[in-house]
Amino acid sequence: MRITIIGGGPGGYTAAFAAAQKGCKVTLVENQALGGTCLNRGCIPTKTLRASADALMLARRLAEYGVTGCVRPAIDLEAVRRRKEQVRELLHGGLEKACARFRITRLQGTAQVMDAKQVLVHGADGDHRAAGEAVIIATGSRGLELPGLTFDHKFVLSSDEALKLERIPARLLIVGGGVVGCELASVYRAFGSEVCIVEGQDRLLPLPSVDGEISALLAREMRKQKIRQMTGKTLKDVRIGQGHVQATATLSPFAVDPSPDAVKDEPLEADMVLVTVGRQPATEGLGLAAAGIGVDRRGWITVNDRLETSVPGIYAIGDVLGPAHIMLAHVAAAEGLCVVDNLTGSSRPMRYDVVPSAVFTAPEIGEVGLAESQARAAYPHVVCGTFQTRELGKAQAMGELPGFFKLVADADSGRLLGAHCAGAHASDIIAEAALALRMEATVQDVADTIHAHPTLAEGFYEAARITLAALTDNAKSQGDCNEGARRTESAH
Repeated sequence: MRITIIGGGPGGYTAAFAAAQKGCKVTLVENQALGGTCLNRGCIPTKTLRASADALMLARRLAEYGVTGCVRPAIDLEAVRRRKEQVRELLHGGLEKACARFRITRLQGTAQVMDAKQVLVHGADGDHRAAGEAVIIATGSRGLELPGLTFDHKFVLSSDEALKLERIPARLLIVGGGVVGCELASVYRAFGSEVCIVEGQDRLLPLPSVDGEISALLAREMRKQKIRQMTGKTLKDVRIGQGHVQATATLSPFAVDPSPDAVKDEPLEADMVLVTVGRQPATEGLGLAAAGIGVDRRGWITVNDRLETSVPGIYAIGDVLGPAHIMLAHVAAAEGLCVVDNLTGSSRPMRYDVVPSAVFTAPEIGEVGLAESQARAAYPHVVCGTFQTRELGKAQAMGELPGFFKLVADADSGRLLGAHCAGAHASDIIAEAALALRMEATVQDVADTIHAHPTLAEGFYEAARITLAALTDNAKSQGDCNEGARRTESAH
């Protein structure tokens, strides 16, 4: 089978490698560098900056660990940028080598989908045609501009510019308290910026899957870092002049229960404004309408549960599907594998019920499955168990105390429904919970699993034991209620 893949990000290159390994002839079309947003303008650059911020914050605490001689640690932004590029180039080189190893045909240029069997590629050296039996669209997304906050790449920035700043702004105003906004707030606060986050909804990380207690913990820790948070607010009257930005914070239409202070307008001033609100599909030039490929009202491509578009033989994966399909790099990769399986004889739908997410703030956050509020809306009886990170011996030894582990379970079956953790290495630890949910494990299964000591992963074990006790108490309570009901019925 011949497959043409448009887009060389995590979804596109994962699909390309998997298809080639299954004997398919693959043509991969990309108009920029391999790796997509994740490698070049997203996941990897931000985590490289995060690593530098973590190192700086640790250097400032070295005396706590009995290490002396480090006087006034500071950040060298140019050295940080060089390291970021070195990491990116190393990983990019690995992708290039993999393409060569798997004998994947590479075409550089902008793709136009003609039909399921033909893609026209407009390159610098002219037009090329890629023919095959199927097309996979994996062109991703790009930052969304807001009215009154048009990117000028100097004072009003997208997340792309925030990853390659030539100077650290003394005052940074971040519009959007979602994942990207919170991650970059932590980084630039560590680098020395005064940071203010303006978020239209009533909490940071206002995503249904993010547990409310996680948002509350992050808000508290950010206050300790002196990161200002203005929730339930939006900006108006943005003006640029004399080398800085002036704006007014006003009540957001998304604020549900605003405080008296939130209702008042407040003037703000900053050296730069970073806009991290929303994404839009990167589908310019693809010719979706002409090819008959269906999209929703916002332009995101629509697909069935096997990721096939309205045109048989044309599939779409990754960010181009929009937020309804979870816009994460590892989801795009999983979708790529799903499509390749469907094209090569192993038909299966894409599953979204067990997708872990990681937020690289300070502290880190890891989540998978249902938040408590989601679980209570879907199940009649739910119990939760929470264990504080500071109670772990490993956390005390590391000097990393903020955080907690929280499990959400179905009280009737004991099955694990969700897991949420915040603290050191939470992004790594959440993988255990993801496997447990994938295997439909019960809280008893987790509590019966011996965890190495001393480790941070023991937090899940301890949270499971607490949840198990809550399940027992719930069962006893339900039994007492049932017995009372029977006695009442007998009396009548």
